[in-house]
Amino acid sequence: MQGWIEGFQKSIAYIEQNLSETLDIEEIAAQAALSSFYYQRIFGALCGMTVGEYIRARRMTAATQELACSDHKVIDIAVKYGYDSPDSFAKAFQRFHGITPTQARESGANLRSFAPLHIKISLEGGTMLDYKIVEKAPFTVVGMRKRFNAETSYKEVPAFWGEWMQDMKGLKGMFGVCSDMDGKTFDYWIADLYQPWEDIPAGCETYQIPGGLWALFKCKGALPDSMQTVNTQIWSEWLPALQGYALAGNYSLEFYLPPAKDPADTVSYICIPLKKL
Repeated sequence: MQGWIEGFQKSIAYIEQNLSETLDIEEIAAQAALSSFYYQRIFGALCGMTVGEYIRARRMTAATQELACSDHKVIDIAVKYGYDSPDSFAKAFQRFHGITPTQARESGANLRSFAPLHIKISLEGGTMLDYKIVEKAPFTVVGMRKRFNAETSYKEVPAFWGEWMQDMKGLKGMFGVCSDMDGKTFDYWIADLYQPWEDIPAGCETYQIPGGLWALFKCKGALPDSMQTVNTQIWSEWLPALQGYALAGNYSLEFYLPPAKDPADTVSYICIPLKKL
């Protein structure tokens, strides 16, 4: 477990060392020996924010310190930390601090600081995480696909489900599939198991899921809370302790059983592809 934590902390150090440079999510994730797809999911579960939000907060903190402690021009500081103009910097600065860059240089100005993250996993007893590792042959799903920005997907994917519920396009909504994550965007599918003898509903297409090993995590309870709770446990507790296996692929699945009469009895699964070491 310690090696995994050190790798993730190395990625945080890399961000810190390059705040005034162009940061690429693929390179950041490589510091932790993870794909950008999984790195961003783990980062969000561990840190409660996206990688982009963290970088912006750290850049703003560094820019603020330089602004308060030097006579450098605002435009120079803005450009150094990735802002296109003094206006865009001033707007972001005011959202962060509640005052303008000019006011920040006044004596006694109240400023905020966002400290660098330090990843530390605490071992705490009393929680159970039900899962099993199984091998599955390749299979194909059919569904609606939409491209999402990783930064805003937390709100937009539920909205996508809401749109689908207005016109279900002949789908039952058995699966939620994340695929083709390139570090900044990914495809999300609302899908069913594809049956070749059935017509593909209008507006839908097919996608083949590779065969291999899967870790299946059972989520019981009302959605989305039950799934979000298990998702956090997967990335913050299960993955750091994982031995003999590594994450595989740039895709993952959510599997939904029909809702129970009592929401507390509803069962769904989070499915993570694995490979043996």
